Amino acid sequence: MGAEDFTLDGRPVRLLSGALHYFRVAEGHWAHRLAMLRAMGLNCVETYVPWNLHEPSPGRFEDVAALGRFLDAVRDAGLRAIVRPGPYICAEWENGGLPHWLTGLVGRRVRTADPEYLAAVEAWFERLMAEVVPRQITAPAGPGHGAGGGPVLMVQVENEYGSYGSDQGYLRRLAALLRRLGVTVPLFTSDGPEDHMLTGGSVPGILATVNFGSGAREAFAALRRHRPSGPLMCMEFWCGWFGHWGVESPVREAADAAAALREILECGASVNLYMAHGGTNTGGWAGANRAGEDHLGALLPVVTSYDYDAPVDERGLPTEKFWRFREVLADYADQPLPEVPPPPPVLDRPVRIALPQWAPLGDVMTALGDEEVVAPMPPTFEELDLDRGVVRYRLDVPGPRGPYPLRVTGLRDRAVCSVDGQRRAVLDETDAVVEGVRGPAAVELWVESLGRVGYGPRLAEPKGITGGVLHERQYVHGVRARALRLTAVADVDAVARVPFREPGEERPEGPGEGLYRGWFTVSAVGDATLELPGWTRGFVLVNGHCLGRYWSVGPQRTLYVPGPLLRTGDNTVLVLELEGAGERELRLR
Repeated sequence: MGAEDFTLDGRPVRLLSGALHYFRVAEGHWAHRLAMLRAMGLNCVETYVPWNLHEPSPGRFEDVAALGRFLDAVRDAGLRAIVRPGPYICAEWENGGLPHWLTGLVGRRVRTADPEYLAAVEAWFERLMAEVVPRQITAPAGPGHGAGGGPVLMVQVENEYGSYGSDQGYLRRLAALLRRLGVTVPLFTSDGPEDHMLTGGSVPGILATVNFGSGAREAFAALRRHRPSGPLMCMEFWCGWFGHWGVESPVREAADAAAALREILECGASVNLYMAHGGTNTGGWAGANRAGEDHLGALLPVVTSYDYDAPVDERGLPTEKFWRFREVLADYADQPLPEVPPPPPVLDRPVRIALPQWAPLGDVMTALGDEEVVAPMPPTFEELDLDRGVVRYRLDVPGPRGPYPLRVTGLRDRAVCSVDGQRRAVLDETDAVVEGVRGPAAVELWVESLGRVGYGPRLAEPKGITGGVLHERQYVHGVRARALRLTAVADVDAVARVPFREPGEERPEGPGEGLYRGWFTVSAVGDATLELPGWTRGFVLVNGHCLGRYWSVGPQRTLYVPGPLLRTGDNTVLVLELEGAGERELRLR
């Protein structure tokens, strides 16, 4: 890295990068998506690393090697790589990538020099850097890495920390930890182009970059007030935006985004498109935000699609933005851009998927749920060690007593409430009152987290019922809580224990919450779109892979089904419906 430029092999180089998260794209599609980035005119790819995906419980690591495989695919595609390992990533991901077991333990002490928090970070980074360090461009040549080492050019220290805090000691500790673990490529920080963000988030001696969607000259001028010299880079050029359930999806015009990209490059800066290709929030990993400029308002859950209005859409197809960006980037390329690769195969014919089998939620909980916990007050999701799924809270209102309001305080996020076996209400944070409940009464509250907050001062807040249940003004004590994990529903062997009701047996009455199962056959695999006519809210799993959440409030109406998740021949579908079932037939197109 020179005084004003990035350098590679002693020569100045401009990084033309694009964000592509390996964990949001089916591994069988990595090569295609990387080829799309190259065809757009990029020479580099950037990815976050979600800690909670890879360490679901303390010391239990799951497929951290996926990052290594992705970096190898990046090298094979002829691209370089920027790695942003966190520990916090935001990314509209569940809890900003922080594990629920850690935020439940340390709460507001996350992202500080707190010893308990840093000990967990160190253990995680020791495992994670084993995938990064051998793949640095500075690494010695070795098997699988070629003559020039690996593809990794830079590694980030934390993420947009200036939006959150000002613990400079914490940032220096992270930088020192990365160096101690063998990171030799340049380190960098990235923050918004505002003085308080750059003051709180940058570290002396470490490259500072800025994130913005427009106004490149003003943003770089702000950076220069803090860093008079050094390479200029927009680490997140927001060329699109993400969507929330119940809110119309944002769209940015291609011509406007292309003009903003050209302005960045005219400033002599490097750039990372966020996102170049967004992908999908599979597995129920979509996070949430809080409304308002202070990020303290109503919960805004992120939709399953992370299409992001990106130049390469969720299905891997070029959009108008792709072609406009390709025109701009071609002016800065060292050689003619490669041809655009053909799209992945699609399903050859529409398929109707019958769902003949059904089990009510209570039976599913009995077969797949954790052991029931009895407590004076409702335990939170964190206290139940639950990351994604649903909790059934049961309690008894004593009696005889009159018809008082039943209030759920500290509800996060949505609860289906029944009294004496009859549904009475669907509650949320803004309306968590059931009127006219007489005692004695048996109450059930089925609570689902719609995603933990990933940005702002309410990061690390707990989920479930975080207060209590009041009848009139009196707490109802003696709560039985039981968790149903999404991972249990994805476990093929575990689902075999569910007592499904066959065709001709008792059909669900009322809303029909429960687990539905069906099968379909394809002669050749390919990408597809799943339609769920009339279904309300829940999750779909295909061959044990959770496609993500569906919800009738929109704006997302269908789910993307990547071809690599399908099998030639027989395939299995599960629908976990939490509010109200629709037609007993799904449509795959």
